[in-house]
Amino acid sequence: MTVEEVLELIEAKDMTPETDKNTEVSCGYTCDLLSWVMAHGTAGMAWVTVQTHMNVIAVASLMEMAAVIIPEGIEMEAPSLEKAKEEGITVLESPLTAYEICARLAAKGLAGK
Repeated sequence: MTVEEVLELIEAKDMTPETDKNTEVSCGYTCDLLSWVMAHGTAGMAWVTVQTHMNVIAVASLMEMAAVIIPEGIEMEAPSLEKAKEEGITVLESPLTAYEICARLAAKGLAGK
């Protein structure tokens, strides 16, 4: 599954249109504790979190994730979006809950971490 396919599946807004949407997503993950994500994250992951600060982008970049997904229409802070663009990290904002996002991804065959 590509980031573009995820974007459509979860009815998301693309907050970083400059980034590559043809990137393959290897798995999905949901967690808001950054240290836990750093310990368990993997390259190509689509990470669902309500966190919107700069450290989210730092972790996603460090782990070479495919995308950060912000649920429930939560808006990511502007400086974080700018950093995401610089780092090439796709940020998607979905109106769905984290549970609904994960359920849709799993139903389409995307494995969890």
